[in-house]
Parts: sequence; C-alpha cells; structure tokens
Amino acid sequence: MLDQEMIRTFIQVADCQSFTKAADVLHKTSAAISYRIKTLEENIGTQLFNRTTRTVTLTPAGEYLLEKCRQWIVWLESMPVELQQMNAGVEHQVNIVINNLLYDRTAVASMLACLHQRFPSTQFHITRQVYMGVWDALINEDYHFAIGVTGNESLKNNINICAMGEIQWQFVVAPNHPLANISGILSDDQMRMYSAVNVEDTSRHLSKRTAWRLSGQHEIRVPDLHTKLACHL
Repeated sequence: MLDQEMIRTFIQVADCQSFTKAADVLHKTSAAISYRIKTLEENIGTQLFNRTTRTVTLTPAGEYLLEKCRQWIVWLESMPVELQQMNAGVEHQVNIVINNLLYDRTAVASMLACLHQRFPSTQFHITRQVYMGVWDALINEDYHFAIGVTGNESLKNNINICAMGEIQWQFVVAPNHPLANISGILSDDQMRMYSAVNVEDTSRHLSKRTAWRLSGQHEIRVPDLHTKLACHL
C-alpha cells in the first residue's frame, strides 16, 4: 500500500497541492497520479486530501501521514548504508558523556562534525555531567564513552582508562572580597566565614562528592561553571 513510489507520489502531491503539477514533476499523467492517491485513500479507509477545482489540500490525517512519509523516505534512502555499516561492526548509536570541566561547545561541535562525516549512519548522543555523574552515566545509564572521568582507576574492571592529564585547582575570590585584602596564608577559620561556591555533582546512583568545602562552611550549589564564575564575581 505504501511502497517507495507511492510515498514519493503522496509527498509530491502534498508539496505541489496539485495533481497536475505533481504529475509534471514525476513525469506521469495527471489521471495516473489522481488514481494512485484515490486508491491509497480507499485502502486506508480515510480521506487524505480535500479537493477543489484548482488545488488539493491535506486533511488532518493527510498532514499526519505526510510527516511520517518524510521520515520513512529518509530512512529508506539511508537504510542500505546503515546495513552495510552494521555488518562492518559500526554501532547504530553511540552515547558520550563529557565532564562539565572539559565541556566546550565549539570543541563538541567539531568532534560531532568529524564523527558524523566518518560514520554518517550512526546516531551520536552527548550529555554533560558533573564529578561522579560522569561515572554514573558510564556505569548505570548505557553510555559508551566518557571524556574527563575523575580519578586514575576505573570503578569497574571492564572499563578501560586512557589518561588525558590532570587539572590543577586555584583558590579564587573576587577583587572586592574581604579575603582578597588579607596577606599571607589564609586559615580555615578565616575561609569558613564565607560561602564556598560549587557545581553540584549530578550523580544519581553513586555517592555524590563535593569539590571543595570546609567542615561547617556554608555552600552555594550551582548547575554549571558559568553560574559558578558569576557567583564568584
């Protein structure tokens, strides 16, 4: 009922809003196109087009079918390549989790462009997590790769770790902060008087951790580094 030719015919009539114009594009007679659409409507058991003497317009059912047909035609055209890549061992979908500290929009876009060019039929899903949330996504939420996991050893022995480097932390306050005027080494009691600003760990199954906070110190938890920076400023 909905073979490739019928799908293309239906899409063309919907786009042209005319049997005659669609027939010209498809190099068929107007009568042949009209007959095919009428046969489709009879087989489905519902009207897909409202017809006038000059144009045809989609019914609500026709609009829904048009959306589905566009999806189907894209899938039909890409299916041979997808099947070839599946036999070659290429994954249909790859999920990647990136540590919030390393997440850069430009770098992620470049990585996705490179991956899509090499593996056009693979769907890539990217998420950004914080601290133990990266491990959580990798272990518990069906993610295949993680960029920027914390620690040097895997939490599971079936996950391979490739070292990227280390991140060095700096203690910072705004220039007008009271602690900025104190010379020498700051004591815990001096720092405990003011709030620590931390990006909240996004782990849901593993124990959450705090990047830096003294015992008894008030903490402000924020969702990302941009908010953390704004709070410091």
